[in-house]
Amino acid sequence: MRLQSIFSVMGVIVACVGVSLLMPIGWSMYYDDGMLSRLCLAMILIIGVGLAVFFLFRSKDRTTLTHREGMAAVGLSWFLIGFAVSLPFMLCGNFNSFADAFFESVSGITTTGATVLGDVEALPKSILMWRALSQWLGGMGIIVLSLAILPFLGVGGMQLYKAEVTGPFRDKLKPRIKDTASILWKVYLFLTILMIILLLLGGMDLFNALCHAFAALATGGFSTWNNSVAHYSSPYIQWVIIIFMFLGGTSFSLHYACFKGDYRIYFKNPEFRFYLGVVVFASLTIAFGLYGTQYAQIESSIRAATFQVVSLMTTTGFASANYELWSFYAQALLVLLLFIGGSGGSTAGGLKCMRIVLLIKYIYHEIYKLVHPRAVRHVKMGNEPVSSDVLSAVSAFCLLYLGIFVIASLLLTALGIDLATSFTAVATCMGNVGPGLGRIGPVENFGSLPALSKWILSVCMLIGRLEIYTVLLLFIPEFWRK
Repeated sequence: MRLQSIFSVMGVIVACVGVSLLMPIGWSMYYDDGMLSRLCLAMILIIGVGLAVFFLFRSKDRTTLTHREGMAAVGLSWFLIGFAVSLPFMLCGNFNSFADAFFESVSGITTTGATVLGDVEALPKSILMWRALSQWLGGMGIIVLSLAILPFLGVGGMQLYKAEVTGPFRDKLKPRIKDTASILWKVYLFLTILMIILLLLGGMDLFNALCHAFAALATGGFSTWNNSVAHYSSPYIQWVIIIFMFLGGTSFSLHYACFKGDYRIYFKNPEFRFYLGVVVFASLTIAFGLYGTQYAQIESSIRAATFQVVSLMTTTGFASANYELWSFYAQALLVLLLFIGGSGGSTAGGLKCMRIVLLIKYIYHEIYKLVHPRAVRHVKMGNEPVSSDVLSAVSAFCLLYLGIFVIASLLLTALGIDLATSFTAVATCMGNVGPGLGRIGPVENFGSLPALSKWILSVCMLIGRLEIYTVLLLFIPEFWRK
């Protein structure tokens, strides 16, 4: 394990985070919100530390990073990025403690959208932009961005890409990993710009259009308003956000293929069909229960149900209504969607639809073998057979995910937090969703939870974003041994 190579990569990534503060600085100057000097100080400190680490540990030997070194670089970088992003939060003076600032920053970069703030609208405009921008950068992946814009990180780039990009399969769109990263970010940027334009056409001002587009495409969920998207009563704006949350939860490899001219690629993909099917089923069944009880019009019922289904399944976490007032069936179904998540290769969190599909097929395969023990039958994804190694990895991942969920939930209950809050807090943080039930419902926040629980949930958010192994390996002594 060459720590020198690991630290040099971490230094450049942190410096990239510091450079991104230029956008909030520009908005601070425009609104004159009193944060200019503090943001400039934060940028200088973050860039300075990042470059100092890079130049201190850089090596003339540009050999490729090993798999272990790539995993270590990504895992440690995300923890370090969490501290870097929290610096402007600490300097703004709106957070009660460092635990709160770190929780908010990790929630941003992991696109969770959980907040400790009771009054979001009291934040300076530049800090609101920083919250939204941190989600947008974390959505496609800060390290993937680094691979796209910094050619000298192309050495060992595949190991960094594999450690950060989510899902059981990782599509490499081009032979060179730098080109793959560049393509993904171009698609991401195009969809973001398109959403901004559509929100502007709906009457939203540029600042809020930027913030909500950043959060929706990243499936993050930070809003600039205390009552989230419910602030906008416009059906047009809500449908635009629904569509782009759904696109954010779809594999970006499919978007790229569509842009290349294969318009039927979505419906050829079994994971997308499952993803779309769950969204349609959940939306219609919940809408049926809302019509006549919560909403008097069919369109309002369908829109409200679809918004919350898409928001929670894509792990965005925006709220257009207080779903704790809905039926128990609706609440139970929404909680289930927290675990399923979006597609592999998307900005969404959760277990991912691909793993759920493979697990269902694997279970059916085992039942079929009991009925026909001599039959030769393979689990397939589409027309391609899936190896036993992949099926074992998917099963192990799901069991480990549920195991961590149980342990973290028990830790929160040991701190005196009620069951509904504890279970949904861990589920929503591991799934990178945002709101839950109880004390952290869609109209509540995480601010009232004990400080220790915020540290536990911060780790849960990182575990969910990096899909468990990249974080857990950092705490295994054998991982660091030669």
